[in-house]
Amino acid sequence: MDLPHLPWQEYVAQKWSGLSPEFKQRFKSLQDIDAVFKFAAEQTTGEDVDFLHGVAKGYPVQKDTARAALCREHGNGSFKISDYTAATLHYSQGVCFSPRSSEQLSLCYANRSASLYRLQRYQESLGDIASALQHGYPPHLQHKLEERRNQCLSRLSVGQREKANPKDSEEKGGSNAEPSSAHVHSVAEPTARISPCVSVCFHREKGRHLVATEGIAAGGLIMVDRPYSCVLIPGTEELKGKPGRKKDVKVASFGTEEQRCHGCLCETVSPVPCEGCCHVRYCSDACRRIAWEEHHRWECPIGAELTVTGVMSQLALRVALKAGWENVQRARESIRCSDGDSDDASPATDNGHPSAPHAGDNYVSVYSLLHHLGRQSPELRFLCAVTIATLFLKLRRAGPPPASWDRAGSTLTNHSQSNPRPEDGGEYAGWDPEHWLLGSVVLRHMLQLRCNAQAVSVLQDAGLSDSRVQATQEIRIASALFPTLSLLNHSCRPNTSLVFTPPHPGPAGWAAGGPPRGVTLSVRAADDIAAGQEILHCYGPHSGRMPTVERQRLLLAQYYFRCQCAACSQQQKPSPSESPDLEGLQCDECRSPLERCTDGRTGFICGQPSCGRWVCSSEVSLRLQEVRGHLEKAVELLERDRPDEALLLLKRAASHGGAMLSESHPLQGELADALARAYATLGDWRRAAGQLKRSTVAIRAQYGEQSVELGRQLFKLAQLHFNGGDPAEALAVIPRAKRLLHLHCGPQCPEIHQLQAMEDCIAG
Repeated sequence: MDLPHLPWQEYVAQKWSGLSPEFKQRFKSLQDIDAVFKFAAEQTTGEDVDFLHGVAKGYPVQKDTARAALCREHGNGSFKISDYTAATLHYSQGVCFSPRSSEQLSLCYANRSASLYRLQRYQESLGDIASALQHGYPPHLQHKLEERRNQCLSRLSVGQREKANPKDSEEKGGSNAEPSSAHVHSVAEPTARISPCVSVCFHREKGRHLVATEGIAAGGLIMVDRPYSCVLIPGTEELKGKPGRKKDVKVASFGTEEQRCHGCLCETVSPVPCEGCCHVRYCSDACRRIAWEEHHRWECPIGAELTVTGVMSQLALRVALKAGWENVQRARESIRCSDGDSDDASPATDNGHPSAPHAGDNYVSVYSLLHHLGRQSPELRFLCAVTIATLFLKLRRAGPPPASWDRAGSTLTNHSQSNPRPEDGGEYAGWDPEHWLLGSVVLRHMLQLRCNAQAVSVLQDAGLSDSRVQATQEIRIASALFPTLSLLNHSCRPNTSLVFTPPHPGPAGWAAGGPPRGVTLSVRAADDIAAGQEILHCYGPHSGRMPTVERQRLLLAQYYFRCQCAACSQQQKPSPSESPDLEGLQCDECRSPLERCTDGRTGFICGQPSCGRWVCSSEVSLRLQEVRGHLEKAVELLERDRPDEALLLLKRAASHGGAMLSESHPLQGELADALARAYATLGDWRRAAGQLKRSTVAIRAQYGEQSVELGRQLFKLAQLHFNGGDPAEALAVIPRAKRLLHLHCGPQCPEIHQLQAMEDCIAG
């Protein structure tokens, strides 16, 4: 759970410590969300709002001409060295920081149009040219834009003539994405659907869950879902430099918030900015308009405070704003169970009330998710409640109530005498006493999200930009609420795979079906699932990545249940003090497995009686630490385009500490993978392929013969064989890689298309 920033946590902790024992006991006894919010609202004052505002000053979201000019200077620096992607992102930062209709805004748009032109994104360049002229680009420089406009039109005309089936593209000022016909299909898909081979069941111990009513083959599609709401996660990812980047040029860094649409999560290097703040940006005018009407017009004035209070607070507020008064009232009336005792009596893994609908676009399915109020510590409950109460008070001061809540005065009037109402003057105009329900609902969702939020992860290229072998890593870009996915219970060895697909919008898609609807989640069977078997997915702790004791500890702390899945029941439980790195070691003299001593000594002894070599635990730990240190430094050198130095470090690690690692040890797999990357960077494809084959042994042992991790490793191995001019080896690997990627990711997986292109090339 993404909690508020530390200064606010400490402030609320002091506030809790200052309560009298009677007040603390009263708060602990509250088992109803409405009562908890009212209690927190009674304790919240203007001083709390002022403190939050003070912390938020460190995260300014106002437009700033000086910062816009600085971003444009950085963009000019990248443009001069022909790093047009970095230049475009710097100019985009300038666009977002520039006040509306300022000359700086027009200059940033004009410069961005130049870098987009160099990136051959002519339609987007045309949009920026129009925007630059619209915002007052200096008249004496406008001839440059006209020349660039003609060049873009000429390039587009040539491109259309070269297409076998040319399509007219409608020029739209301010549109900032490439044309894409795939987007039209994605818009037409339903918000959520579950396979007819699956049924929603309810059990007192398991709660609502999914069970296969018919056999489902591995790779079969079980569910498609879209989030009810989502919020981008702040984070910095290094933007890899273009080939030939000068060694003394600093590498630019941009986070997910700079590279993705804050509405639909699609990638964009030339976003459309929010006109009120410098922080939020979108892929298109359409996405910006929808977000503004749904939630951002109320988020915008308190954007800095939302940053301080964390992703979950913002996501909870966004869910409530989207739902609106009528949907909340309908949900409260349809779920007629107590929020207190019934929650504690329900199973810890229950995913909602048994009578609640499970359609992802139905708010009742969101409202019915359990919040586990009684299982969360009083301190955490108080932190969440005071945080939302303070945001609620800040929101009231910022302006009139949200339009989706404008019917508050017509219902629930019988509660008006008992509801908290902060002291007000004219600053709360338009806010009725009954609007307390908005704060209560936001608190409910924040507590729910602790157990029901889903991280949206995508694969991102992790290799050097000039590498001929794709190296990918999974990154977390957003937190979202998928109501239909919440039906699935956890297993540390799940029988499903999840794939997130952000949209790829474009002018053609907008014209045909409206703006993108956001990221799509597909759930597929990772193994054959028999009729009557439960559908399970992993909440995070996976048997291939974490020892049993640690998994159970994390699941109990966040989800309030002790996992008894098949993996937890079958695996031997090591001591919590032991590291998983201490499994799968070998004697570096005879290569026999090392076994833990049972004769009273602390350490490991060779399993070969004729050898019997003993190694103390401290030496093992030191050598493993040395391997890990060399590996981390080597990867850093590879990122800095220094493969020769990285190779020396990796060889040193392999010859010393690495000699203790069996071929199936996870660290051996990482070491071999890094060696493969170094050799590939140097163009030594044969040695690179040999090392990657060693890495696949460790991947297979760690994740299994049918894992997506093995599929991605085989994909890289096929690339190495293909680039190294070894078609026979490539053809031996490609079918296995395609089968595993198809099984987990579906037929539209980009890696599958690349593998097919390799096959076609070899056949040709």
